[in-house]
Amino acid sequence: MRGLKSFLLIAGLGLLLAGCATDPTGANDPYEQTNRAVFDFDQKLDKFVIGPSAEAYVAVVPSPARQGVHNFLLNLDLPVTFANDILQGEVDRAEDTLGRFTINSTLGIGGLLDPATDFNIPYHKEDFGQTLATWGVGEGPYLVLPFLGPDPPRDAAGQVVDIFLDPTTYIKLREHFWWSAGRRYLVIVDTKSRNLDTLQNIERGSVDYYASVRSLYRQLRNNEIRNGRPDVQNLPDL
Repeated sequence: MRGLKSFLLIAGLGLLLAGCATDPTGANDPYEQTNRAVFDFDQKLDKFVIGPSAEAYVAVVPSPARQGVHNFLLNLDLPVTFANDILQGEVDRAEDTLGRFTINSTLGIGGLLDPATDFNIPYHKEDFGQTLATWGVGEGPYLVLPFLGPDPPRDAAGQVVDIFLDPTTYIKLREHFWWSAGRRYLVIVDTKSRNLDTLQNIERGSVDYYASVRSLYRQLRNNEIRNGRPDVQNLPDL
């Protein structure tokens, strides 16, 4: 509970900053000096904790078991995706999400397997930060948060709402905090383990790794918000 209150405070402060901050460089990163310090902290955390955990995970856990964990984690996220599909008015995508969750939770043994893909039901992920964007809410100033990485105000606030959209939040477990923390950490390790080479190549090939991550985050985030559709607003004039 204390961690959630701290996160709400950070998100709330971020929303206040979003309303008053400007950046004459056009990068919308008015707190770059602080962001870089936090980024360095997160990089050290990655180097000494997350990176070794991901490498050990790959070395110790067989590939089929890792794929099962990955499938299970994706399946846990589908109720939140479904809620945000509905909030965005994406009925067809909501049907896909509901279909995936139903099939993988039953035929897929609680989500460990992914038979929904064999039924040609595509996977996608939505969160309330994306929903806010479709409602016209701006990203706000670029922020890097401890442990969370890039997390501008809109996306930070969206993560808080997603906590309440997640049905597992309301499951009464004696060790609910450890379940939530363990799930979060396993998602990070799973993601890191599946992208070790890519992330290392980006870091090696970047003159300014911080700026590269900032740019990649925004590109990926904007693509997610558009659901992979072309960015018609930024097409060059003919």
